[in-house]
Amino acid sequence: MDHGSADATVVRPTADAGSPGSLGSRRGVPPRRRSGAAEGPAPLSRPAEPRTPAGETLGGHAARQALRLCEAVGLDGADSAAYARILLEAMGPAAARPLDLPPAASSLADDRSPLEFSLSFVPDAAPTLRVLLEPGYGAGSLAENGRTGLRVIRAMARRWGFDTHRLDAWEDLFFPPDPEGPLALWCALELLPGGVPRVKVYVNPAASGQERSAATVREALHRLGHRKAFTALPPGDRHLFLALDLGDWQEPRVKVYLAHEGLSAAQAPGLSRTEGGPGRTEVTRFFRTAAGDTPGAGDLDGVRLDRRPGISCHAFTETRTGRPTGFTLHVPVRDYARHDGEALDRALALLDGQGMDPGPLLRALPALTSRPLHEGVGLIAYLALVHQEGRPPRVTAYLSSEAYAVRPPADAPYSSASSRR
Repeated sequence: MDHGSADATVVRPTADAGSPGSLGSRRGVPPRRRSGAAEGPAPLSRPAEPRTPAGETLGGHAARQALRLCEAVGLDGADSAAYARILLEAMGPAAARPLDLPPAASSLADDRSPLEFSLSFVPDAAPTLRVLLEPGYGAGSLAENGRTGLRVIRAMARRWGFDTHRLDAWEDLFFPPDPEGPLALWCALELLPGGVPRVKVYVNPAASGQERSAATVREALHRLGHRKAFTALPPGDRHLFLALDLGDWQEPRVKVYLAHEGLSAAQAPGLSRTEGGPGRTEVTRFFRTAAGDTPGAGDLDGVRLDRRPGISCHAFTETRTGRPTGFTLHVPVRDYARHDGEALDRALALLDGQGMDPGPLLRALPALTSRPLHEGVGLIAYLALVHQEGRPPRVTAYLSSEAYAVRPPADAPYSSASSRR
């Protein structure tokens, strides 16, 4: 997810994306086997293939990545094939767009591609694979982008038998005749065993203007019965988007995402408003690990996220108390690591610390690219710590498709001293 103002300069990759074993040869993270696991992760290698084969399309690129990722998390062949088809259908005409054309406008990913994958980990279970996509990608205007997205969501509702009344209640708020950016509608699909995904929709609070975004969020929550929710949110620098769970969810959520410029490890724990949520020590440890924060003696703040902001997410499932029942902290690791090898080291440390199997992540990266990890940064875009009442904590890694470009590695590690205010 591209939610900030960091420099997203990218370079077009060459036709040869890497060599056999290029991922496996990265220093710092050898393939590992967890004790007691039924099987260890696959080696960090994949036979090289051309980056943009003749006639390659955006849909073909995305579908092949989805098939490999489904395999990496243990979905069977029938489910994998079904989800590749669903992804192509949801992409619409954009699926046939040749990759040798410049990308259309999109704020979803650094390279302007309209999709992003993620793996959500819990202890003692396979992770959940998700794909975030922009159904209206390539539309002639932001208004048409939103209308296309609504048509796709409503077609999904008819196909899988869920209603869209909560989204319908928001239509005038988030789909005005002349909307403002940076997005109109994104859709996330959770790819579960059985071939039927769970659906989430993301909309833009600034659709009627950034200056009206807070009022739009308040009204949107009010319409769904969450009349006390807005006042339960922590301070933030701007409202990024709202999200709705649609369809077969045990406790459907409405979620509010906030950006926090210059966020530090000392400030991050105070963002949670969830009773029984993550403790201060857990949030601080997560922040420091994900951001590569190693403050010196007497340095209480350490790294501040002033290249790209940190993000908090607050999930509401009940309307009586007004308090959120879920809290997520997102750290944009790609802006605070020199390269993806360093970002992977941090992700593995977080998974190990929570007792989560890193094997699927180690298998997922070569499913997306064969380039050496030290040759770019952004394949692992965000790392997130997730708490939902009544459920075990989760760690989520957001993975870029890199359909159009690879962001070059940083010249030097991020410095705490250079980021202090």
